[in-house]
Amino acid sequence: MALSFKLLDSIFLSSRCHRQNALHPLLGPLLTDCISKLYSSYRRPGTSPDNTPPWKMNFSFEKGVDGIKKHFGILKKELVDHWKGPEGYPLEEYLLEQTRVVWEFRNQKDLDEWVVSSDVEIGGKSEAYLKLGKNNQTALLYGTLNTEAPRDGETEYSGYCAMRAKLPKGAFERKKYYDWSNFNSLYLRIRGDGRPWMINIYTNPYFSHQKDDLYNYFIFTRGGPYWQEIKIPFSKFFLSSRGRIQDDQHPLWLDKISTVGFTLGDKADGPFQLEIDFIGLLNDRAHTEEFAYEKYERNPKV
Repeated sequence: MALSFKLLDSIFLSSRCHRQNALHPLLGPLLTDCISKLYSSYRRPGTSPDNTPPWKMNFSFEKGVDGIKKHFGILKKELVDHWKGPEGYPLEEYLLEQTRVVWEFRNQKDLDEWVVSSDVEIGGKSEAYLKLGKNNQTALLYGTLNTEAPRDGETEYSGYCAMRAKLPKGAFERKKYYDWSNFNSLYLRIRGDGRPWMINIYTNPYFSHQKDDLYNYFIFTRGGPYWQEIKIPFSKFFLSSRGRIQDDQHPLWLDKISTVGFTLGDKADGPFQLEIDFIGLLNDRAHTEEFAYEKYERNPKV
């Protein structure tokens, strides 16, 4: 388990390499990947830095016009949904909603909403792939886990594979968040090969020093041909930062959910596979627990 948390540190180092500046919402459709190169903060040990001058960028006026049209269409849809009610639902339906399917996998477009990564980003040898299942009704995450650390003289641990939903974006690349405050449990239907997986929930931090915070919980697949329906109350998720469990625990912020991900890092070399039918939300009226872990006061009253 400790190794899994250490491996998460490498994942988030690579995810921090893409920064956005204030002009990106307007110039994003005009530029390709120059902004991510300019504001990259992570470089794999042993590789030389990219010294490309910032003024040498790929510019496409045609793509820029198409991008602006696309974003105005998204803005129109957002205004219509806002007029209907919270998150595009009528108020009565929103308040009485008991279940909701957030992600399902029925076509290639659904798979394109997810990003697959592995320790190849830090020089490792693990492989991970994502494709539709046999009946084109599920997502199949498969590959090979390899714990051999890269020989760069700096990286000590390796051997992880992960998939994460893309961050929701509004018109002109504005940040959007999921509001799950009407629900108290995560509900998913999966079929695995007996390996343990870590499920991660990313939230929008209120302060810059919380940018690496995320909430984790473990799921254990049974293996075999049978599906598992797993319900995880949000009160069971514990806080970690850069792969380390935090002493100062607090409940998950359900009104600022960014995305959800899965991580495999059980230190067992060999093939793996995880099949996912859907990922949804559940409002379990029988579950009344607010938080499952003890919370400490940093400056207790004397």
